[in-house]
Amino acid sequence: MKLLRVGATGAERPAILAADGTIRDLSSVVPDIAGNVLTPEGLARIRAVDATKLPVIDASTRIGPCVGNVGKFICVGLNYADHAAETGAAIPAEPILFMKATSAICGPNDNVILPKNTLKPDWEVELGVIIGKEARYVDEKDALDHVAGYCVVNDLSERNFQTERGGQWTKGKSADTFGPIGPWLVTRDEVADPQNLKMWLEVDGHRYQDGSTKTMIFGVQYLVHYISQFMSLQPGDVITTGTPPGVGMGIKPEPIWLKPNQTMHLGIEGLGEQTQLTVPYSG
Repeated sequence: MKLLRVGATGAERPAILAADGTIRDLSSVVPDIAGNVLTPEGLARIRAVDATKLPVIDASTRIGPCVGNVGKFICVGLNYADHAAETGAAIPAEPILFMKATSAICGPNDNVILPKNTLKPDWEVELGVIIGKEARYVDEKDALDHVAGYCVVNDLSERNFQTERGGQWTKGKSADTFGPIGPWLVTRDEVADPQNLKMWLEVDGHRYQDGSTKTMIFGVQYLVHYISQFMSLQPGDVITTGTPPGVGMGIKPEPIWLKPNQTMHLGIEGLGEQTQLTVPYSG
C-alpha cells in the first residue's frame, strides 16, 4: 500500500493511493497515518478496505508528511561508504546516531526555508524507515518485523551549524522545513529489498546524487536492531538512514551550497519523488 496524508499544514487527512492512481480519503477508516494505525493490526484494517469505494481527493490537494505525530526522528550519519569517502571521513565501526527535531518535518513538496544566518545549506536524499511495531532489544533477524514501511527523506543540513558551531550535528539538521518526508509511506510488503533501491537528487535540473542503497554500510535490518539496543522505537518513529555521495559539501574543488529560489527534485525507486523550492527566511 501507498499511504499518505493530504490537506493544509496541521490539518492533513489520511489517504491511500489507489491502484488507478487516484488519491482516496481514509478518514472513515482511520484517524491518521500515525501511531497505532501503523501497527500490523492497523495496516490490516486499511488493507481490508476496498479503496475504490472511498471518496476521491482532488489531485491538486497539498501532500503533507506521510506520517503524523512522529515521536522520534532518528538519523544515521556517514552510512554510505562512498559518501564517507567524499567527505574524507573514516568508515564508522558502529552506526553514528543523532536526532533531527520533529519540528523540521514538512511535506514532500513544501518550500524549504533557508534558516536565518545560514552559510552552508546542503541537500541529502535518504531512505526513511517508519516503525510499525514497538522495538526494544530486538534481534537482527527479527528487526524488519518492526518496520511498517519506507519513504523518501530529504535530510537537509546546514553544514556551518553542523560542524563549526560546537560539533553537534543536531543543530545543523533541525531547522524548520529541513525534514521533508513522503510523498508516500510504502508498506514493507511492496519493497522487496530495501538494500537495492536507486536514489537520486537534482538541483535546478543538475543531478548531483545518483546512488543506491546497495552502498549502505549498515543496512536497514541491522539499524533497527542496533538502535533498539539504546532506545525503544514506537510506531510512527522515523529513521533516516544516510545519504549516497554527491552532497554539496563533497563537491570538488569547491563545495556548492543551496541558495534561495533553487529547485530540488529527488526520489527513490518505488517510493515516489519530492520537489522543493528554497526560500529565504523572512522572520
